[in-house]
Amino acid sequence: MENIEVGEIFTNDQGEEIEVLAVVNMEGTEYVAVGFVEDLQEEIEEDIDIFFLKVNQDGDFTAIESDEEFERVSSAFDEIMKED
Repeated sequence: MENIEVGEIFTNDQGEEIEVLAVVNMEGTEYVAVGFVEDLQEEIEEDIDIFFLKVNQDGDFTAIESDEEFERVSSAFDEIMKED
């Protein structure tokens, strides 16, 4: 699996650019926090949508499947963001 780096930008199926904001490894599974580049570049006062995705063994992004998994991942990223 290729390492995913913070700041890396990729394009989704709809042609939107998405930037990796943070990466965390939990229990052998890698997760990323991402946001739309367009939203990140604009100076807006409202909250920016951040999404959490799981990285599968092929290095592809997949959805988080359960509420429990989402809560664990969300808490881990909250801790990372507090440190920055």
